[in-house]
Amino acid sequence: MRNAQSSCKVSLPTRRLPSPADGASPVHGVIFSELRKYVEQRHGGPATWKSLLHEAGLGRRMYLPVGEYPDADAVALVSAASAATGVPVRGVLEDFGEFIAPDLMGMYRSLIRPEWRTLDFLEKTEETIHRVVRLKDSDARPPEIRCARTAANEAVIRYASARRMCGVAVGIVRGVAAHYGEAVQIDEPRCMHRGDPECEIRVRVT
Repeated sequence: MRNAQSSCKVSLPTRRLPSPADGASPVHGVIFSELRKYVEQRHGGPATWKSLLHEAGLGRRMYLPVGEYPDADAVALVSAASAATGVPVRGVLEDFGEFIAPDLMGMYRSLIRPEWRTLDFLEKTEETIHRVVRLKDSDARPPEIRCARTAANEAVIRYASARRMCGVAVGIVRGVAAHYGEAVQIDEPRCMHRGDPECEIRVRVT
């Protein structure tokens, strides 16, 4: 399934992501639970997850959906997955984002209006879904995402996070588009990995 095309030409080191020293905040346990599910379903089952924990120097670490865990753990696991699969970090993050999109939409389905399509969902994520997430869990720290509709078939997402995991955002866009059965073109003219202060993700329904 690749009806969504990204023209982003970001060149990232295979194993480099920002460290906690770069100012990133703890990661919610749901993300780790989804990461484990992704690894087990896409890359070889429970044994692969155990191997990644070992390669990441995390031993037998357990992650609960209700907890918060060091950003360093997420960095180490994604880097280990990149090394194990030979897929650059950017590719791992995009694939993971696309994988988790259906689960995220399922978690917050009560907030999603039936008439929404891809761009509606993206436009309302911050003011509807993230706002409710923060109200329900004061410790939750979803990335701040600003999205503006620039045309009937286009929206621009601006993403700024110390984690610099914009690849996950791009993957989620693909997953959302697949959910609605829409093809999208994704461009990223600005990216924090190229020295820009924020990422700009342009999404056009084709």
